[in-house]
Amino acid sequence: MTQNINRTALFNASCLALITTAFTFAIRAGILPQLGEDFGLTAEQLGFINSMWFLGFPISMILGGLFYHKLGPKVIMNIAFVTHTIGILMTIYAGGYTTLLISTLFIGFGNGCTEAACNPMIADMYTGVKMNKMLNRFHMWFPGGIVLGSLISKFMTDAGMGWQPQIWVMMIPTIAYAVLFFGKAFPKPHVEAATSISSNIKAMISPLYIFLFICMSITAITEFGTQQWANVVLDSSGASGMLILALTTGVMAVARFFAGPVVGKLGQTGVLLSGAVLAAIGTYMFSVVTGPVAYVAAVVFALGVAYFWPVMVGAVAQRVPLSGALGMSIIGGVGMFSTAIWQPIIGSWIDSARATNVAEGLSGAQLELATGQETLLKLTMFPSILIVLFIILFIWQKGSKPALSSAGH
Repeated sequence: MTQNINRTALFNASCLALITTAFTFAIRAGILPQLGEDFGLTAEQLGFINSMWFLGFPISMILGGLFYHKLGPKVIMNIAFVTHTIGILMTIYAGGYTTLLISTLFIGFGNGCTEAACNPMIADMYTGVKMNKMLNRFHMWFPGGIVLGSLISKFMTDAGMGWQPQIWVMMIPTIAYAVLFFGKAFPKPHVEAATSISSNIKAMISPLYIFLFICMSITAITEFGTQQWANVVLDSSGASGMLILALTTGVMAVARFFAGPVVGKLGQTGVLLSGAVLAAIGTYMFSVVTGPVAYVAAVVFALGVAYFWPVMVGAVAQRVPLSGALGMSIIGGVGMFSTAIWQPIIGSWIDSARATNVAEGLSGAQLELATGQETLLKLTMFPSILIVLFIILFIWQKGSKPALSSAGH
C-alpha cells in the first residue's frame, strides 16, 4: 500500500461512527415512553417512528454497497455525518409526529452509510487474519455501544432529565468521528475483478440465497423487535427495560468475541439452529416471568440472537460467494427493512392488547404487565419459525463445505 494511511485513526473513527449508530438505537428505545407522552402518540405511531430508523438504514446501505467503488468511503462518511447531524437536530427540535418520522429516517440513513463505508474500508486497510480480527473488533461496538447508550438513557431518565438532553448525547460520538476522519487519507477501494453486478445478481437468484434472504428477514425482527420495545413492554414486570437491553447487548458483545471457536465447533447451520432455540426460550421466558428472573431470560435471549447477524452474513459470503459485496449488502438491508415493516405491527399489537385488557377491567401496572406479556408471547412466533427453517437448512447443507470466498467481511 503506497498511500500514507493512518489506519489507527480511521479505525477508531469507524468505531465511533458505529457507537453513534448504537446510541441512536439504545437511547431512542429509552425515550420512547417520553415521546409517546409528550406528543400524545400511540404505540402504533411510535412503531412507525421506529420503522424509519430501520428503513433509512437498508436504503443507504444498499446504495453505498452499489457505489462504494465509485465514491469511496470518504464521500459516504461525509454523507453519514451530514445526515446524522440533521436527524439528531430535527429530533431535538421536533414539533410533532411528522418531524419525528423524517428525523428518524435521516438518522437511519446515516447509520446505513456508516456500515456501507466502514466495512469495506477496514477490509481495504488490513489483510488476512488481521483483517478478520479488526472487522470483529469493529462490529463489537454495536452491542457495546448499545450497552453504553442504554445505561446513559436510564441514568438520565432516572435523574429526571428529559428526552432532548439524551438526544444531544448522540452528537458526542458524531462530532468525534467527524474530527478523526477530517483531513485523513482514505484507502483506495478495491474492485473485485472476479465478480460483476450481473454475476452478483445471477448468484442472488439461486435457491440457497433466496432461502437465506427469507431467514435473514426473520432473524432480524427476532433480535431487534424484542430489543427496541424492551423499555415499553418490560418495565411493568419488575425489571428495568433499559437494564435488560444493556445486559442483552453486553452478553452479545462478549459472545461475538468468542464467535470463531463457537462457529468452528458447531458450524454455521448448527450455530443458527442453536441460536433459534435459545431465542425462542428467552422470548417465552420474557412473556411469563417477572422480577429478577427477567434478567436470566435476557441472558438466554442474548446467547440466542448474538450470532444471527454476523453468521447470516458469513453464510452468504461463504456459501454464495459470487453474490459478492452486493449480496452481503442486500442480506443486511433486508434484515433492517423487515424490521421496519414489523415495528408498527408490533406497536399495533401493544395497542390492541392494551384495549382488550382495559375492557377486562385491568388498570395501572397490572394493565401494562398483561399487555407487555401478551405482546412478548406473540413475538415468540419469530424464533419458532426460525427453528423450522434452520432445521431445513441444516439438513439441506449437511455434508456440504462452505465455498471459499475472498470476501472476508
